[in-house]
Amino acid sequence: MNLSRYRADGRRLTALATPIALTQLAQIAVSTTNIALMGTLGVRQVAAGGLAIVLFNQIRTMCVGLITGTGNQIASAVSSAGKRGDSAGQEVRDIVRSSFVIATLAGLLGGALLIGLGWALRWMGQDAGVLADARPLMVALAPGLLPCLWFQVLRQYTVGMQRPQALLLVTLGSVGLNLVLALAFIHGWAGLPALGLTGIGVATSLVFLITFGVFLAMVRHDVELGATLPLRPWPSNPATLRTELKLGGPIALTYGSEAGMFSVLALVMGSIGPAALAAHNVVYQIIYIVFQVAIGLSHGASILVSHAVARDEFDHARALAWLALRHVAVVAALTGIVYAVAPDWVLRPFLNSTEAETIPIAHTLLLIGIVLQFFDAAQNIGTGLLRGLKATNAGFRLSLIGYWCVGLPTALLLAFPAGLGAAGVWWGLTAGLATTAALMLRRYFALLSAKAAAAFPHQAIERATAGQ
Repeated sequence: MNLSRYRADGRRLTALATPIALTQLAQIAVSTTNIALMGTLGVRQVAAGGLAIVLFNQIRTMCVGLITGTGNQIASAVSSAGKRGDSAGQEVRDIVRSSFVIATLAGLLGGALLIGLGWALRWMGQDAGVLADARPLMVALAPGLLPCLWFQVLRQYTVGMQRPQALLLVTLGSVGLNLVLALAFIHGWAGLPALGLTGIGVATSLVFLITFGVFLAMVRHDVELGATLPLRPWPSNPATLRTELKLGGPIALTYGSEAGMFSVLALVMGSIGPAALAAHNVVYQIIYIVFQVAIGLSHGASILVSHAVARDEFDHARALAWLALRHVAVVAALTGIVYAVAPDWVLRPFLNSTEAETIPIAHTLLLIGIVLQFFDAAQNIGTGLLRGLKATNAGFRLSLIGYWCVGLPTALLLAFPAGLGAAGVWWGLTAGLATTAALMLRRYFALLSAKAAAAFPHQAIERATAGQ
């Protein structure tokens, strides 16, 4: 690839990734604010609220996976239409309609599941008092799943059309709005009922609804985006609906598989001791913040790959993968230097100097995190690249191998028989993420070569002959 195209790709990747990454960071600010507000209500409220939010986020993440391929579908449709010299308007409308239908059904089922878990968890050994506080919050959060997923459909639409800039403005506004509404419903300001912990759920659901409405208005008034945005989710094309589910189902399962492994390893940390679990939670939160940059790069690279493959530019798609990996390597290196040089500064917002047992463990995990966060980012890039090729089934299968066949057993072996404790868990996690990243990237490049050979058989024959 020549230098001018490399620079152009770098600018396009940055333009796509930056608003998505900042949007992800703003969403983390909302959940962090909620947890901080719970802390003002008492320890039991933190436990109950944390439980409700963890369950809500798990369900939301899997539901979002169902519609994550929408952006790639739109990008492919636009590029294919451009190659043919006609309009992709009708195809884009069909994709968006199908995505709204899937989001609505997933939101209804997910909300019902969240409410049901509030009662089912009593048979899983959870504290009765904590559950009594968590149930009203879960009921209040459940309706918010619908506008949250509708917002994600619009997000995928704007990303697929390569116009995601409005995302950041809306999400930043939601941080402040959530804080004001949550305080108002917690304490009963301005004549509102004082709902305590449940008020956080009511506020969050209202914020999801308001931000969806504002974002919808902004998208509809955009000259380019408004032209192909359907005003209603019907009539839906059954074939498009099946394609969306075929693409999104494995993504949802991949997200669930990854979240499940992290949940199991948190339980392992808890069995080692409270200090290990506390260090794990703190350092994981720090790395999770950095991970949002990788999510932005993954989405951006995925969309660019969809465009390149639709135009049969397979060498370009290969170069885009290396470009995205170089970007995450730079981010991991820069943050890793900070972890190594100033670990106490990094940990200070989460741990105070009196945590004598936790801080040394956190220091160790932070150093391991320098390596871990690169492979975590790389496997997320791999997921996005495979999504760009619509090979989401492959991503799910490979994630099972990396997470559950390599990561979890290695973590258990290093933590207990090898006696490494908390550090062993994180080295095992690193091994699982590294395996997943390597398998996904290997699969991506193999699929690209196969697609190139099918599209240009004469070139493949010439290369094979030259190699003999």
